[in-house]
Amino acid sequence: MDLAKVSRLGRISTPFVWVLAVILLILSGVGYRILASRLKLVVEIPIKLSIPLSAFPTKVGDWTGKDVPIPQNIQRVAGNDDFLNRLYINKTNTGWANVYIAYTARPRTMLGHRPEVCYIGGGWVQDSAKRTEFISSFGRQIPCKIFRFHTPGLEHEERVVLNYYIVNGQLTSDESVFSGVGWRTPNIAGDPARYVAQVQISSVLENSVRTAATDMTDLILDYFPNQSGKVKAAEFHDAESTVLK
Repeated sequence: MDLAKVSRLGRISTPFVWVLAVILLILSGVGYRILASRLKLVVEIPIKLSIPLSAFPTKVGDWTGKDVPIPQNIQRVAGNDDFLNRLYINKTNTGWANVYIAYTARPRTMLGHRPEVCYIGGGWVQDSAKRTEFISSFGRQIPCKIFRFHTPGLEHEERVVLNYYIVNGQLTSDESVFSGVGWRTPNIAGDPARYVAQVQISSVLENSVRTAATDMTDLILDYFPNQSGKVKAAEFHDAESTVLK
């Protein structure tokens, strides 16, 4: 064996290995940045419902509603894929209720938007919170949580907030249902049926929020995928389109 030749190969191979390692490191860094950029792009693209929440009826029973705009900066902070914010007036008793519905196919983003977080962050003082339920117009038993807030100072204002969630077609008043690690992974597939929707109905009277919740919840559920991924409102929309043609 020619020991001199082996020695020369050894001297050549060592720097070559280092160069190769650096090249691989650079390539892996570039690949990571490309992948991260594409993932960020996917995550930031809204995942749309088959029927947007804006299509929810402005007239529901005795209620007539008008959209209330939400500032763009608040929309960005909320990070929802779709939302509805509408003030409804009841023609029978002139009561009012603000109906806010938020949908996200990235459930982890919903955890920070609980009433006890948002209202207190907005300067309100929480007086109470209780878990309860109401019966929808179709006889469904709906779990919910009712909060009471007031504003401090001379301009005293009170607010009653009824809150519940729709998680992949199931109803709950408990945000811990979607707070686990499995819900924090990005929805890379863009599946609209993997979602959390928040329904928040507020007014000055508990009777108003309960009446609005009773009258509207069954219809609200029609706009979200059920456990099979089907959206009932889409069927109505298709039928109406056919009739118009």
